[in-house]
Amino acid sequence: MAALMEIRSSLTSAQSEPPVSWSGRGDCCSWERIRCNNSTRRISHLDLFDIHQPVQTTDDGGGTTSVSVSESGSCWINLNLTVLSSFRELQLLDFSSNDACIQNFEGLEGLSKLQYLNLSGNNLSRSIPGSISKLVSLKVLNLDRNNISGALQNKENLFQGFIPVNSSWNCSSFFQTLRLSGNDLSGKFEFFWLRYCVKLQRIDLSGNANLVVQMKFPGWVPQFQLKTLRLSGCKLDKSIIAEPHFLRTQSRLEFLDLSNNNLPGRMPNWLLTDEATIVYLDISNNMLDGSLDLMLQQQFNLQLLNISMNSIIGELPANISSVFPNLRILDVSHNIISGVIPLSLCSIHNIELLDLSNNKFTGEVPACLFTDCSELKILKVSNNNLGGMILSGASNLSFLWAIYLDNNKFEGSLPINLSGNVYIMDLHGNNISGRLDISFWNLSLLEALSLAGNSLTGEIRYEFCNLTNVKLLDLSDNSFAGPLPNCSTTLPLSFLNMSGNALSGSPDAFFNPSYIEALDLSYNQFTGNLKWTRELSQISHLLLRRNKFEGQISSDLCHLKYMRIVDFSHNILSGSVPPCIGHIPFEVLPDYLDLRSTTGSSFFGEGFETMDLYDSSYMYTSHYEMQGFTFTTKGNPYTYGQNIFLFMSGLDFSANMLSGEIPQELGNLSHIKSLNLSYNFFTGQIPPTFANMSEIESLDLSHNRLIGPIPWQLTRLWSLEVFSVAYNNLSGCVPNTGQFGSFQMDSYEGNTNLHKASQGSKSCTSNSSPATSSKMEGEVLEGFDPILYLVTAVSFVLAFCATFWFSLCPFIGLCA
Repeated sequence: MAALMEIRSSLTSAQSEPPVSWSGRGDCCSWERIRCNNSTRRISHLDLFDIHQPVQTTDDGGGTTSVSVSESGSCWINLNLTVLSSFRELQLLDFSSNDACIQNFEGLEGLSKLQYLNLSGNNLSRSIPGSISKLVSLKVLNLDRNNISGALQNKENLFQGFIPVNSSWNCSSFFQTLRLSGNDLSGKFEFFWLRYCVKLQRIDLSGNANLVVQMKFPGWVPQFQLKTLRLSGCKLDKSIIAEPHFLRTQSRLEFLDLSNNNLPGRMPNWLLTDEATIVYLDISNNMLDGSLDLMLQQQFNLQLLNISMNSIIGELPANISSVFPNLRILDVSHNIISGVIPLSLCSIHNIELLDLSNNKFTGEVPACLFTDCSELKILKVSNNNLGGMILSGASNLSFLWAIYLDNNKFEGSLPINLSGNVYIMDLHGNNISGRLDISFWNLSLLEALSLAGNSLTGEIRYEFCNLTNVKLLDLSDNSFAGPLPNCSTTLPLSFLNMSGNALSGSPDAFFNPSYIEALDLSYNQFTGNLKWTRELSQISHLLLRRNKFEGQISSDLCHLKYMRIVDFSHNILSGSVPPCIGHIPFEVLPDYLDLRSTTGSSFFGEGFETMDLYDSSYMYTSHYEMQGFTFTTKGNPYTYGQNIFLFMSGLDFSANMLSGEIPQELGNLSHIKSLNLSYNFFTGQIPPTFANMSEIESLDLSHNRLIGPIPWQLTRLWSLEVFSVAYNNLSGCVPNTGQFGSFQMDSYEGNTNLHKASQGSKSCTSNSSPATSSKMEGEVLEGFDPILYLVTAVSFVLAFCATFWFSLCPFIGLCA
């Protein structure tokens, strides 16, 4: 009991709530997460999976807040395993998914009856402890996702002196499962080292990008028969597809994952013989080629086939339902497969996910995929050459959860009576036309709808307010016009893109500002002021480019602490820029997890879990990804997708009527990558504080009324790639050190009093000193050249002397 109290103390120290029953009183065998041997009454099972539960505290508003503090700064819990040394009857220890720093594995050495050890999802951070090799009864070892590093040495030990696996290692005769995925292991791993593990069934080394895996050993036939082999994302022997020596010996293999290895060769049809036992086959993201036409052997067992992201050609077999009658998941996306979509796909009665996207399919989508496949949940045919009526004329989508028909050539108008259990519907990039009438839609579960890039017309009607679960709505690049309806009390939108239409009026009544995290209303005809933006407490991306907004930029904008992108360009905004904008972090804050512009969840997994008792990771997750924002920087528009908040931050106030001096405080924007204040009426000098914008890549101050020199401090901006101060009233010398040595003259044109010195000139270098910047002399930009000036002056003097000399010749008798 003392050991359990020490574990309880570790949880309490991490401000985590231990199980209620762990009070220190009564029989510990009756406590939560504990099982005891019936005869000895000693602890046999200790299940501490995800036991870290943050303490619930009350905030100032009376609500509850989760609080958790890491003592070490990198772990929530510190656990010393010597506390377990007294549990001599322990058979199962599960301390997974706790983000714990685990120390002193010597505490496990005496646990001779331990069979199941799961420490995945923690922080071992160094090398695999050698003490584990002394667990003589161990059957299952799971150390997935632990930041483990170190080399797998091929002479003495497998794990850099830890877990001795070499030619003389006497593996436990009980050992069945080895899971080391998602770490940082390196060196070499040879399957021959496991030859004494006669009962070995499962190996998972995936996600160790620097681990070289050797599978060939001439003449060796292993005694074990694997059921699960996962080698995704390793340095796998490139000849495994062409010469599968080891794999050919594994006649009971059910789960095989060789994905993400850049394996060359032909499509390995030898894996799918009439004797194959494969249930799960993932060979995606390699360099495989060849055709699917040779896949003729019937595969009754196969339930998941993922051959995506290769270079496979040919057509899907017309009789695919006979070849794979029990498929649940088929992913052939990102290949070069052509032809029509086989009608027989509808006869695969258990199909749950069908991904044919990013190929060269033509023709129409069989209507039965929308109406007759009762188990089909996800249908993806994006980025093909498919055509015909949108949704193949179907209106009842009662089975499908997610539909991706984007970037094809579908046409026609959307049915006015759509119904079903659809969560995600992506139809962008087609030829859908007509007015959007959703009066009789019955899609109460719809969370994401994209109709962008079509030819839809008319007004956005009030019926949109009935889509009460929609979090993501993209209607951009159509021909919608008129004002927006008032849906602010019903639509829980977090992502809204309506750019590229002809919408008018004030937009704020359409959405609830407290939910919005990303808003793009660019290229419309919206009017009014921007006072409503102060309510956008969760906003990270706010793009209002090319509208007719007017008035001043309110200082309330400064309270929007999650902001990453602000684009107010090409409006009629006036007044000065609030100095407090310089205090917006423009970075991903710790309390803001991510841009939640995705929806969807794990639709699959339960069935595959039952197939492999110790592996719950065989699941297929579908998320809707936003189409992206377009933000102009470095003089060009760039579209940023799902992880825009990780890669880009910027502020664009260009092409307005802003005036006054540029606030010095903008120099505090140390995380901003793009700042554009061009085409306004700013006066005064360029703030020297801009030198503090250490991540700036594009700075455009052109077409204003700025005066004075270019601050010498800006030469410290080593990340600056694009710079323009053209068409101002600047004076002094142009710096030519640092990045400024790479900028062309069009960055400075239109400043008649701005000078440039020769490359490396000390006079320009002196401009990098504030004491001498006012004394700089250089060359007028308009064609001034000091060498030419000197040559001209000397020539003038020589010509004058010669003329004078010849004029005296007749008088002094020196001429012929």
